[in-house]
Amino acid sequence: MDTLQAPEESEIPGDVELRLQHEPLWRIRVRLMQKSFKANWKLFKRNKVGVVGLVIIIMFAILGIAQPILFATGVWDKRVYDVRTGNDNRERIAEMTVVANVDDVVDPNTQIDRRRLIAEGKNAEIGDVIQRELKHPWPPDRNHLLGTDPNGSDILSQLMFGARAAFGLGLLAATVTVFIATTVGSVAAYFGGWVDSFFMRFADLLLMLPILAVLIVASSFGRFKLWHLAIFLGLLGGFGGTAIVLKSQALSVKVKPFIDAARVAGGNNWRIVTSHLIPNVMPLSFLYVMFSVTGAISSEAVLSFLGLLNIDMSWGLMINKTQSAGYLLNPSTWWLIVPAGLAVTLLAGAFYLAGRGMDEIINPRLRNR
Repeated sequence: MDTLQAPEESEIPGDVELRLQHEPLWRIRVRLMQKSFKANWKLFKRNKVGVVGLVIIIMFAILGIAQPILFATGVWDKRVYDVRTGNDNRERIAEMTVVANVDDVVDPNTQIDRRRLIAEGKNAEIGDVIQRELKHPWPPDRNHLLGTDPNGSDILSQLMFGARAAFGLGLLAATVTVFIATTVGSVAAYFGGWVDSFFMRFADLLLMLPILAVLIVASSFGRFKLWHLAIFLGLLGGFGGTAIVLKSQALSVKVKPFIDAARVAGGNNWRIVTSHLIPNVMPLSFLYVMFSVTGAISSEAVLSFLGLLNIDMSWGLMINKTQSAGYLLNPSTWWLIVPAGLAVTLLAGAFYLAGRGMDEIINPRLRNR
């Protein structure tokens, strides 16, 4: 009987060694990143709250992308659905029932006050059904799935445009916040002394300031645009409370043996901070991206509602227009306030929930709860 011959001991290790020597460094890093992503995704999926938040974020991202696609494919006419110039001027006739007085009008789209008809020079008896042109705001129908506002603009189109504005504002503000806070926290933790005292006392000062009041005062010097607000919020957050949290994380990294090894090997201070300290603080920084987006979206909604931002359209501005037209507390025109208010609440809450899911990845002590 023939026996199987085992391969020579040097064949397999040599092949592996040769392959590793000729494999580009970037490909090794990509493979390690893929492995890390798969492991972290398994942990994230276990947190149902985080998954719900991520699903809501994806839904709003699709909503924001959908509007330009609808315009490009011709499904929507820009003359009707554009948030800046769009207006539905088509005549719309509705059958309306005549009631005795204005207090009896439950639905202004299907009922009309007899006294109003008399004032207009028309006569009808109570209970008669008349045909009348329906004025804006129109209730939801097949052409306007979420109705129109008092100016005849489509609510769904405004909601889609507002989603893009919310993502742009939130992500830019979060990026500025995390970049500054990570740098400030790492530098303060590593150098200590007067550097630490200066940045931390400045952070304490910003924490004492009422952010909304500061934003209102700042906007009085000139009407904010969206990117102005994003950078302003990023500066307040980056030099404020987020820097304190990330500094505490940097302090725990500073005492690790590999920091001492880098110092003994001759690495200068800035190289140690940028190559060793900051990369190990970044996981916690990504967590605060989610929380920073939540705060930015909420702040924008408040400032837009107060009319302090110079922007084309946002969810806060939709609520502001509803209030200016006198429909804010009118339950019969719910489509003017509910979609925008619900969008602000859901997206801001979704980023917070996704952040809680990421917290379980970054903080191993939460995995055993």
